[in-house]
Amino acid sequence: MVMKKKIDGMECRTEKDSIGSKDIPEGVYYGVQSLRAAENFRITGLSMHPEVINSLAQIKKAAAITNCEIGLLDKHIAEAIVKACDEIMEGRLHDEFIVDPIQGGAGTSINMNANEVIANRAIELLGGQKGDYSIVHPNDHVNCGQSTNDVIPTAGKMTSLKLLKNAKKELERLHKALCDKGEEFDTIIKMGRTQMQDAVPIRLGQEFKAYSVAIQRDINRMEKAQEEMRTLNMGGTAIGTGINADEAYLRRIVPNLARISDMDLVQAYDLIDATQNLDPFVAVSGAVKACAVTLSKIANDFRLMSSGPRCGFGEINLPAKQNGSSIMPGKVNPVIPEVVNQVAFNIIGNDVTITMAAEAGQLELNAFEPIVFYCLFQSIDTLAYAVETFVDNCVSGITANRERCKELVDNSVGIVTALCPHVGYAKAASLAKTAVKTGESVRKLILEEGLLNEEELNEILDVKNMTEPGISGKELLLKNME
Repeated sequence: MVMKKKIDGMECRTEKDSIGSKDIPEGVYYGVQSLRAAENFRITGLSMHPEVINSLAQIKKAAAITNCEIGLLDKHIAEAIVKACDEIMEGRLHDEFIVDPIQGGAGTSINMNANEVIANRAIELLGGQKGDYSIVHPNDHVNCGQSTNDVIPTAGKMTSLKLLKNAKKELERLHKALCDKGEEFDTIIKMGRTQMQDAVPIRLGQEFKAYSVAIQRDINRMEKAQEEMRTLNMGGTAIGTGINADEAYLRRIVPNLARISDMDLVQAYDLIDATQNLDPFVAVSGAVKACAVTLSKIANDFRLMSSGPRCGFGEINLPAKQNGSSIMPGKVNPVIPEVVNQVAFNIIGNDVTITMAAEAGQLELNAFEPIVFYCLFQSIDTLAYAVETFVDNCVSGITANRERCKELVDNSVGIVTALCPHVGYAKAASLAKTAVKTGESVRKLILEEGLLNEEELNEILDVKNMTEPGISGKELLLKNME
């Protein structure tokens, strides 16, 4: 029997938990424990990530099927729970998940939010009234064989797998875009720089190819990170000992969950370890952070190479996406690289939080999984979104200023490095200083001093040859002596 009353003209039902009684709006699917948590944890003002909700529904569905298979759950109750879970996985009832992503209690609040929503929808499907937990109980039926301490880490890993898959897809698009630009710009010679000073020539295509190699390394890290997320402590219940979980349930729950989710999931060899420790999430965050660092460095390079357009490097042009100033007419800023930089800064900060939260666990459980998941899911999501806009609104539309690149190479003293094997380091350094002081070209100074003839100089200072392994200085000297 569900007790009902009107409060300020609104129909309510009364629910009880170990804390006491509480009035719940009659029409909602969440219950007393969800409402208490929503009132206690007004932290971010945000909703739970939709993929967390979907993962929880998949877990509860797998548990209901498993408990029915081994005779611990009546078939009609199991079918109602499964139906409720299917509806959630289709996107329904997500607004009934009212608990803030950051919460105390190691995730008990969101676990109970899921249990209550699923129970009340199952009750409704069976013809009962929401809140009549004698029909379907959030703990006894929906949470049967489970604990927050195996459900929440499992939901976190499943969600991570889903989000990493999307991030990897976007990174593969970026890798291809950079490879394409590498080929397009392969014949463009420009000045390489170290510590922001002229170094030696490089092909613009080589720079873009190098970016693509770095991104491929990040993709490889993402793949390894995904493997970290496939091992679950499902069945370990409270502390990994499997208390209150039937032995048959323990054997079947992960295979059933793998089938339902269409994921390659395995049960941890040591459920106690898998319940205590969050280092797999630290590893994933580390891979995401490393990728963010790579992206930010590339974004920095794009901002430098495109600086100007008249008074900077001006070696490449970024697509003009929006006005750059409310006061300076015609100004266009590198807004896409800038947003990539900012996403990277945030991801790096999230990684620190994740690291500290994982370290702060004690004994058989880490209570700080909610903040780990909040930061990690934000990092993976924003990384994917940043890469998407980086590809579509920046990288794919980059063009090169071939003549500007050539001009900077021709006027640079960096090519003097190639002379070291022929005139010695000290003399090469002296030539560089003279060229900087007088504004004369290195080539002209060498010819004036008679250090090398025109033919020798042309071969040595062939900037194309400077950009890849070729004939060594010693070999050239021997050739000239023949």
